Amino acid sequence: MKAVLLTDFGSAENLYIGETAIPEVKQGEVLVKIKATALNRADIGQRNGVYPPAPGESEILGLEMSGEVVQLGEGVTSVSIGDRVCGLLPGGGYAQYVNIHEGLLMKIPDNLSYEQAAGIPETFLTTYQSLFSLGQVKAGQTVLVHAGASGIGTSAIQLLRAVGATTLVTAGSEEKIEYCLELGATAGWNYKKGPFLPFVKEQTGGKGVDIILDCIGAPYFEQNILSLIPDGKLVIIGSLGEKVLHDFDLGSLLLKRFQLLRTTLRSRTVERKIELTKELMELAGEHFASGKIVPVIDSVFDWTDVQKAHERMESSQNIGKIILRITD
Repeated sequence: MKAVLLTDFGSAENLYIGETAIPEVKQGEVLVKIKATALNRADIGQRNGVYPPAPGESEILGLEMSGEVVQLGEGVTSVSIGDRVCGLLPGGGYAQYVNIHEGLLMKIPDNLSYEQAAGIPETFLTTYQSLFSLGQVKAGQTVLVHAGASGIGTSAIQLLRAVGATTLVTAGSEEKIEYCLELGATAGWNYKKGPFLPFVKEQTGGKGVDIILDCIGAPYFEQNILSLIPDGKLVIIGSLGEKVLHDFDLGSLLLKRFQLLRTTLRSRTVERKIELTKELMELAGEHFASGKIVPVIDSVFDWTDVQKAHERMESSQNIGKIILRITD
């Protein structure tokens, strides 16, 4: 089969389409002919040699996919050959075929294309794990979502709206903020205008927010703490800004009661990923089918333009997911 491979770690120019073996289908797995996959920041890290796959997993980039079931492994009962499915992967999405445990599959509603469905697994499962499984968000609570126009951000806004929570966002342009408001966010702050703490205080009447979903890291840490209500929750899912804190006043940390939560999805066991997949579909499956929740797609590239797709993600211009259409 064909797959996107690397000549060496480094720039997007090192990506190319080459030949590799079709993966073996084991008991409980299916083989999917991939129609589309989606880019994630983890792909950039893996391409640069700083975020390797778990031992024994595919070294091909790609943490999610959509496609058609073409082969069933021993014992598979939940799907049939020909089913349209999408699912979370430990790797291997930038290819024509992938093997995946049947429990990780979500059937694609008729109203969604393969390109749209490819934008569901990683972002919505990460959001669900962060805000619902860990954060235990409830109706009536207020959540601050950083990078609100990203794939994670746009999925968070829609899931929070569905359960009756209020969403505040930060983003890097007025265009992105406006889009977040259209999705259901209550208010947004352009971080290029300065600190977001005064915005949060204004929007909450000085109380602060219940939960913060943060992918920026160190540059936002102190403001995040000061933006929380007593016993609020800071859920960190990335460090796009910086990992190391500098000149941090420990006093502000000790004066606040809060929970610091850190999670990743890729390192979870298959069993836990299957549980999360089931829980997400219980919460949002009907909303996907009705069109109330729709994965936000920024752009679709043919996978022969994978270098351009990576460059777009690195430019941070996207609103929503960047998709690769896998062709023969």
